[in-house]
Amino acid sequence: MNKDRAAFLGLNFVFHHPALLTAFFVAFLSGVFIVAWADTGPKKSFLLSIIMPGKNDENMANFVAITGSTTREAKKYLEKYKRLDAAMDAYYHENNDSSPSSRQTSNNRPASTSSLTTLFNHYKDPDGDEITVDGTIKLCEDLGVDPEDVVMLAIAYELKSPRMGTWTKQGWIDGWKALRCDNIASMKAVMSELRSRLARDPEYFKNVYNHSFEFARSEGQRSLALETAQGLWSLLLPHGLQGGALSHLMTSSMDSDNDVEMDGVERGWTQTQTQLWFDFLTAKGLKGISRDTWQMFREFVRTIDSRFSNHDQESAWPSTFDEFVEYAKGTGAS
Repeated sequence: MNKDRAAFLGLNFVFHHPALLTAFFVAFLSGVFIVAWADTGPKKSFLLSIIMPGKNDENMANFVAITGSTTREAKKYLEKYKRLDAAMDAYYHENNDSSPSSRQTSNNRPASTSSLTTLFNHYKDPDGDEITVDGTIKLCEDLGVDPEDVVMLAIAYELKSPRMGTWTKQGWIDGWKALRCDNIASMKAVMSELRSRLARDPEYFKNVYNHSFEFARSEGQRSLALETAQGLWSLLLPHGLQGGALSHLMTSSMDSDNDVEMDGVERGWTQTQTQLWFDFLTAKGLKGISRDTWQMFREFVRTIDSRFSNHDQESAWPSTFDEFVEYAKGTGAS
């Protein structure tokens, strides 16, 4: 029997037996894929797009939304590095991540809802409809900011975060659109503006400060845990004091007992008084801080002099402040 006749009979036998036919095609396709995967040319990208078209589209959208790059750039980096994280790392490294302003969203156009939705979906909990702690950590990594940086309190205020480490889709989209940001580069740029505004603008500081109480409070609790309150004060007070948002408000009348230096300037709150306040709260054994105490403390910081000599116990301060002044004077701080 010649070779052609044997080949014909062999193929005829295979095509009349389904199991063998299936095995034949599996083997054939496996060979094609092995050859294709070994090739470093265009075939690899073509096969990737056939095998995981949805994943490629998702990665492309995420890359564009996060970096603010073009679709062409996204395709180039994803084809070269295959994984979204590796592609983004390479992009930032090659495009001077430290200078995001060159790629930020123009303030002359509205932020894209579509881009913000893509970004939100990238960070949100895969099993929920909110960005939670894991997504927040990843977001901070991409923004190049410590999760405990004071600017994150401003971001939480702008995006109406309901609680620590949580961001709703509506708050995310509305907040970033108001700030005209729809990619990581523009978000990085606006963070510098928010940090500066929080330091120097008393009214903006007040808004962020008051919101911090609401979003840091444990669910179902009316007061803020003392440890949490001290952590927030440790972030907010130095920032506001240094930038001027908590600059001292002179009392309407100064007598000889007030803390007035030779230059006629009344000295206000400093880090020394902050530590005294913390020591007092610990000594008093308080477990939590009420909303009233939290909100009025900001005004107390701005008006009290560094020796507590202008404190009026007849004023409508919380009794805790009266007790604190007595404690501070008892330590010799006055």
